[in-house]
Amino acid sequence: MLLIQNGSILTMDEHNNSYTPGWVWLENDRIGAVGPGQPPAELAARAGRVIDATHLAVLPGLLNAHTHLSQTFMRGLGDDKSLLDWLRQVMWPLQAAMTPAEMRLAALLGLVENLRCGVTTVGQHHKIATSPAHVDAAAEAAEIVGVRMQLARGWVDLGNGTEAPESILAEMDRLRRQWHGQAEGRITIAFGPMAAWRCSDETMRRSVALAREWGLRTHIHVAEARAEIELMRQRNGLGHVEWLHSLDALGPEMQLVHCVWVNEAEIEWMAESGALVAHCPVSNMYLASGAAPLRRMLDRGVAVALGTDGSASHNSQDLLETLKVAALLAKLSTGDAQALAPLEALRLVTTAKASFLGRDDVGRIVVGAKADLTLVNLNTARSMPVHRPESALVYNASGPDAHTVIVDGKILLDAGQVTMLDEAALLEECRQAARCLVERAGVGEDRGWRIEDRG
Repeated sequence: MLLIQNGSILTMDEHNNSYTPGWVWLENDRIGAVGPGQPPAELAARAGRVIDATHLAVLPGLLNAHTHLSQTFMRGLGDDKSLLDWLRQVMWPLQAAMTPAEMRLAALLGLVENLRCGVTTVGQHHKIATSPAHVDAAAEAAEIVGVRMQLARGWVDLGNGTEAPESILAEMDRLRRQWHGQAEGRITIAFGPMAAWRCSDETMRRSVALAREWGLRTHIHVAEARAEIELMRQRNGLGHVEWLHSLDALGPEMQLVHCVWVNEAEIEWMAESGALVAHCPVSNMYLASGAAPLRRMLDRGVAVALGTDGSASHNSQDLLETLKVAALLAKLSTGDAQALAPLEALRLVTTAKASFLGRDDVGRIVVGAKADLTLVNLNTARSMPVHRPESALVYNASGPDAHTVIVDGKILLDAGQVTMLDEAALLEECRQAARCLVERAGVGEDRGWRIEDRG
């Protein structure tokens, strides 16, 4: 039994109830009670541990709806490139060279970084499918760290790195049987077609049909850059979302990543179908892809969640930083200072989890919900004075302000300390492994790039 008291509780419930001060009572893996002021004395007497959350904001555990954990070993190597150059010159060579052991380390590093930024649920779009061991490595890392993970296994059957359709579907069946629902339900599997222009019509139809039959989700890059739109139009004359609509692939189980270059008809199809958009504003700016029409999508009722994208196009997993950028980019791109208010922005990383995972017991601090909580320190020079916690969270706080993170009632980050592994040892191991990977792949040699061991 765990009691959190004296915090600023943002329940993110349907009424936007918040309590300063307030308290939350956790019973095993569920929220048992929540309320304003001081907790009942009998709860305090029963608590196995009491966390004093004075000057802390208490939120539903944060969702990072889209990332690529392998890229923690690749950050900083693809600066100043457009999307297609970034893929061809940096990402694809490094991904081809990465071993399962390196993938496991990169995933552990990325998950610890997400955890340190307040994230309890990670959408891992797994690009490296060279062998089953590469995919298993990411799931094993999630099992170790203890966060929730939706692992969308990537595939392409057109262009570079293609797989035979039968191989793709067989591997998805293996992953479903081996990993879906593991780690007490924290790990789920999804289909992960990499990008619309790299997936054939027939294999997309088959994968979507199987995803629906098995109750899995489909997670796909869509309309990220103008050049991708042109590649698709050369193939079939369709836009990316238009193509999915033509295949009857849109639905509440479909997750569309980016959606920068979508038209009004495509936004309407997304809204009508219940598809979710994973919005990655920092990555879209980093690669000069453009600004997604976030306000238009929200106004049409499209479900939107926020993602950092991979560490090679961000270059971090700082979801709170991404939250601020999302709010500012919405204002800038619309010319409307009220385009995305703080509480609405926070819903992109909290309540959106229900649509993302397809379950109604996550994303809010209400009785019966899963005990996934993020406590953020607002007692900092850059946040004080805190007139409105929601404003401070969006415009002042950053990832390192995550104080305590709880998943399924278990404390994974305890007052700034990672609880499940030796973080210093992990960093040293990753430093050495990343250096070997870059040297082996030969990436960046034309610019004299090297990862140096500085001890």
